Amino acid sequence: MGRAFGFFGLVIVVAICLYLYMRQSQSVTPEGAGSPQAAIDVTGVKADLLSIAQAERTHHELQGSYVSIGDLRSAGDFSTIRDGRGPYTYSAEISGSGFRIVATYTGPPGAKMPPTISIDETMHFAP
Repeated sequence: MGRAFGFFGLVIVVAICLYLYMRQSQSVTPEGAGSPQAAIDVTGVKADLLSIAQAERTHHELQGSYVSIGDLRSAGDFSTIRDGRGPYTYSAEISGSGFRIVATYTGPPGAKMPPTISIDETMHFAP
């Protein structure tokens, strides 16, 4: 009887731990992402935008200007050839004093995805 109680106690503890783990993993899903794949896409998009923004800053330090994503590639400042990720496409808004790299959602309507995600020269994201 003692071993059976110990086994069931262990099963209950494991079940509680799994429940808590699942609740915690749901709470760290990026805002606006409605599924695990959406969370992966949004996280990947943010990593791409950060990379592009860092390349813009480096280009500005070396050349004195901000340029388009295509010009970053041509200059060799940005090695990733991607124009987007998942249902997002990337674009750059350039001015003499700054930039804004924008990921625009182009997937099916009704998905729980942010319509745009952007980063600017301050390296801050905007949903």
